[in-house]
Amino acid sequence: MSNSADSVAGLSFEAVQQTFSEQSLFENKTWRTSPVAFPLDAKQVAEIELIGQACYDFYRAHETLYLRSATDKNLLRNRELKAPWVAEYLDRGKPTALIEHARSKALRGSTPMVVRPDLLMTDNGFALTEIDSVPGGIGLTAFLNRLYAGVHADALIGAGEQDMIEAFYQALRSRAPGVMAPYIAILVSDEAATYRPEMEWIAEQLRATGRRVHVHHTDDAIPLGDTICVPLDGEPQQVDVIYRFWELFDLANVSIAEHLLTAGCDSQLSLTPPMRPFQEEKLNLALFHHHMLEDFWKEHLSKTSYRVLKRVIPQTWVMDPVDLPPNAVLDAPLIGGKPMTRWSQLADASKKERNLIIKISGFHETAWGARSVTLGSDSSKADWDSAIQQAVAMADTSLHILQAYAKPRRLSHPVYRDDGSVYQMEGRVRLCPYYFVDETAQHAELQGVLATLCPADKKIIHGMKDAALLPCVLASGE
Repeated sequence: MSNSADSVAGLSFEAVQQTFSEQSLFENKTWRTSPVAFPLDAKQVAEIELIGQACYDFYRAHETLYLRSATDKNLLRNRELKAPWVAEYLDRGKPTALIEHARSKALRGSTPMVVRPDLLMTDNGFALTEIDSVPGGIGLTAFLNRLYAGVHADALIGAGEQDMIEAFYQALRSRAPGVMAPYIAILVSDEAATYRPEMEWIAEQLRATGRRVHVHHTDDAIPLGDTICVPLDGEPQQVDVIYRFWELFDLANVSIAEHLLTAGCDSQLSLTPPMRPFQEEKLNLALFHHHMLEDFWKEHLSKTSYRVLKRVIPQTWVMDPVDLPPNAVLDAPLIGGKPMTRWSQLADASKKERNLIIKISGFHETAWGARSVTLGSDSSKADWDSAIQQAVAMADTSLHILQAYAKPRRLSHPVYRDDGSVYQMEGRVRLCPYYFVDETAQHAELQGVLATLCPADKKIIHGMKDAALLPCVLASGE
């Protein structure tokens, strides 16, 4: 195709540049832009909608698994199955107060308000590599949806009767039933400061429509009796709903953490997502595939959700370096056609057998982004050995998982160069669909999809300056 910007109908380079110069949605972050949104066909959109509901159903079933495991109760209706090791895995390395809080009756049935899986586009469909319950990108996706709406009108994915920002507000408002105009505080920690600009943009848009929503630093919040207040116009303002934008491993740096952990059931404050670390572990995907739990998932998930998750979650294992009896083997991939008895045997895997990813499960400063991710087939033997050794060494407090690598397929999409010309960028794509949960209806509604298009030579897809970040649209003619 021509390298002229005029060769692709859509947003002009000048319009894109001006818009982003006026609003920085991520701190010190840049990315490539495109004249058009990323297209998905009707079948892909239908699959993404099924994945969202399946993820929500998985959260609900997983809560049952964890709580029954923690009290050594039976997991099945008509057959004995106990798995105390599940809670041991999920509680490992967590503070006692946080574990007790997560198990409290006041939080029974509570799930993250926003569900965002990471979906890789492969030759065999989508691969769900993790589920994020404290996701960044909500504001960015809403911003991009509005930016590209003039080009794609109502074809943007998730653009229903209300846009993503209004849907976000309504989901927050539902957390304060009976309060006509709740005061909502989005609390952002230093550790999550990268995402503060997009949260501030959302709050600004909502205040423009008369909603009482502000972004505050976590240190701005102070307990007053049974309430939490933040400074507003020089006066303390009681908070009805807190949207939590801090990671649980960072709880020591959140000044109101102790109050939140010990607040009684009578507290009128709503906190979302709930501080339940067992919902934020990547090893949950390994639990879904664990052979001992297959009947549990079949019993506690709908047939549709079970089939969807079975289809999209890559095989995943927990790297727990336990001592085994002589006749036992690890729940792990085969190496050289033989089962493993020690995780260190992964070091002997051939290049082909190293088509595996090692990453920390959660509750650690390296557990988000791609900071703990090692792809065996794309690493030197020394780096692969180092990742294995680190996973084993950290297992007493921070478990790692091993996951079959789902290679994203190559595709192309028009992208702007720095000089405003357009070229067809060859790349690989990760989709991040955002679902807002209605706990009353027990439904997860798709509200937008963010596509990250990385250069084709990048094996691990994440936000980077060479990537293009785009909203998704239903392909024309679908």
